[in-house]
Amino acid sequence: MELNKYIDHTLLKPNAVEPEIIALCKEAKEYHFASVCVNPCNVALVKKELTGSDVMTCSVIGFPFGTQTTEVKCAETEQAIKDGADEIDMVINIGKLLEGNTAYVEKEIAALASLCHAKKAHLKVIVETCYLSEKDIANVCAAVEQAGADFIKTSTGYGSRGASLEDIALFKKYLKKDTKIKASGGIRSREDALKYIEAGCLRIGTSSGIKIIKG
Repeated sequence: MELNKYIDHTLLKPNAVEPEIIALCKEAKEYHFASVCVNPCNVALVKKELTGSDVMTCSVIGFPFGTQTTEVKCAETEQAIKDGADEIDMVINIGKLLEGNTAYVEKEIAALASLCHAKKAHLKVIVETCYLSEKDIANVCAAVEQAGADFIKTSTGYGSRGASLEDIALFKKYLKKDTKIKASGGIRSREDALKYIEAGCLRIGTSSGIKIIKG
């Protein structure tokens, strides 16, 4: 198993500065991680730093609360892709999901999926499982699949908790197609990463990638 290729090497703190972003990219190239995941303002810099490497550039959208309008998320996505993002990790409107307005959530995901796929980018959908019941997870799994997203993702890391293996089990229970799974939030050890991979995750979002690789 190439554990490094499961890892999205991540730095999303609001006080991240350019030298830290450059160092993140250097580490990602050294360890051949799947991607570097950053806030939209850092996408162009990351793309430049990763030029010629096998590491993808990933941007979060609607981060961390998902409360922006669909139009704003679409504009943010278009700009991130223009700046060089190969992958987009969007946050759903959690409140709309909890209200039972799954149609809104699905329509929004579909809008971003269309933008991403037109430019050959992948879309991962962050559903923030810490706030969701099993029924909510069932509903959002259906919405993610109907909208045509590539991945469903557990967490932003800014909710009341990060990923859990129970979240992954519920995703596996309710996903009917070949939608991939990304776990993020609180995964800091090799042992934990392997548990999530064994549970069915194809990506791990973490700021502890090097620690995980070194064990």
